[in-house]
Amino acid sequence: MEQWFEALNLFEKIYWLVAGISSVIFLVLLVLTLVGGDSDSFGDDIDTEIDGDTGIDFQFLSFKNLMGFFTIFGWSGIAALSGDLPRYMVVILSIICGLLMMLAMASLFYYLSKLQSSGTLKLKNAINQVGEVYLTIGANRSFIGKVSINVQGTLRELEALTEEHSDLHQGNVVRVKTVTDNGILIVELLNK
Repeated sequence: MEQWFEALNLFEKIYWLVAGISSVIFLVLLVLTLVGGDSDSFGDDIDTEIDGDTGIDFQFLSFKNLMGFFTIFGWSGIAALSGDLPRYMVVILSIICGLLMMLAMASLFYYLSKLQSSGTLKLKNAINQVGEVYLTIGANRSFIGKVSINVQGTLRELEALTEEHSDLHQGNVVRVKTVTDNGILIVELLNK
């Protein structure tokens, strides 16, 4: 192996070193990403997200993208060298391939970040939704009951009050009129 490397000229050695080192770093980053080792906190159960923090939408320059650039830069350069292309064409081709890799990775991470959801239940999304009484709801807001209702694509059991003049019993179909400031649904009987 050492004799093979010594036989290469300086231009080829540079490409092989860039390809080798960046490939190892890129593989380590890939493994850490797959096992979750690239997160900022190992094992913390604290939710540190901030609702107003949307982050940077499209990150073209990041460490992962740079390692992807150098990996593809090195390997495409080696491939071009074996094709007996002139050196300036090897450099141009490897830079273009590296930039395309960076663009592909930045786009991938951008679109993957759009797939995540905060998981926060927004009770305002329950307004006008139809559900079913789960636990009896007292007439004229006399006591809190529960309704089973689909909010944000998930069936949930939420506390509810009613302004109807009679109790709402299990199985009654209701519609959410509004939500109180403390998160209790105000419902009305759907079929009077």
